[in-house]
Amino acid sequence: MKWIDIRSDTVTVPGEEMRRVMADAEVGDDVYGDDPTVNRLEEIASGILGKEAALFVPSGTFGNQLSILTHTLRGDEVIIPASNHIIVHEAGASAVIAGVQMRTLDCDDGMPSVERIRKAIRSEDLHYPRTGLICLENAHSSGRLLPMEYMKQVYKLARERSIPLHLDGARIFNAAITAEVSPAEIAAQSDSVMFCLSKGLGAPIGSMLVGTKEFIKKARKGRKIMGGAMRQAGIIAAAGVFALEKMIDRLSEDHRNARFLAEGLSTIPGIEVFSERLDINMVFFKLNNKARSRLIVETLLEKGIKINPPEGGEWRFVTNLNVSRDDLERVVTEFESALKVALAG
Repeated sequence: MKWIDIRSDTVTVPGEEMRRVMADAEVGDDVYGDDPTVNRLEEIASGILGKEAALFVPSGTFGNQLSILTHTLRGDEVIIPASNHIIVHEAGASAVIAGVQMRTLDCDDGMPSVERIRKAIRSEDLHYPRTGLICLENAHSSGRLLPMEYMKQVYKLARERSIPLHLDGARIFNAAITAEVSPAEIAAQSDSVMFCLSKGLGAPIGSMLVGTKEFIKKARKGRKIMGGAMRQAGIIAAAGVFALEKMIDRLSEDHRNARFLAEGLSTIPGIEVFSERLDINMVFFKLNNKARSRLIVETLLEKGIKINPPEGGEWRFVTNLNVSRDDLERVVTEFESALKVALAG
């Protein structure tokens, strides 16, 4: 049985060519700065995003939390939309690692108004924490793109108030394709950016943190403190090099496949697809009935299709490089059948 996995774009496995470059990678001790493949990856990453320097880290959560640790002082406050990945899916790490508190702004799309952000910035007062950082996420976990104009306005405010801005750019290349701009144009509206190699780009492990040389120098010490300094990391960095050189352009295929999947799902009675959130490779929808979600997940698993249960009443399917159009047609057919089983049960 061939598995069809649409739980996330993190589930992909490296192809034969990527495996070969990993096996053949030239390596050295990266803690000493001696791994040529890691050095090359960091140079490519900073160049693509138009920043001075980059740092290879084990994961996206690691990169985001390292950025917060690097930008802030203990006791600082971080302004962040409440729906962002850093808040929802990073296990409260900011309190544990950086010792900061989060000033969350409620909004589903990751775009609180600039005025709301302005009002959340603390004034100088003995009783207040310092506003140490503003965080945004683009593309957002809701499947939406943050428009360039919005990012420019928030970054302008951040600079006016001398507050750094960190961008969770886990899927920044997806965002750039949809916005029809370069990744560097998005990255220019922030002081630091984290992006993932192991999501849509298909590498098996790793993320990048980019920023100024001074920021990355400080972050390198923080990476050591957090246990993320690796030795002969060129073996996994080689997959990242391959991903950046050969896997970015194909992300548009995932976007097209997501729209194809959304169209198919929308034909099933009882399904409401959130068409306004089809900016990247994610399809969100809800069921307008009381079908048992666990039974749907279990039924599809028996058919060789892996999906996640709904979160907050919303289902999310994610297209990726290991899923074809034929696979997605089967997903639609089998989901409709599973839904009937769940309603009957």
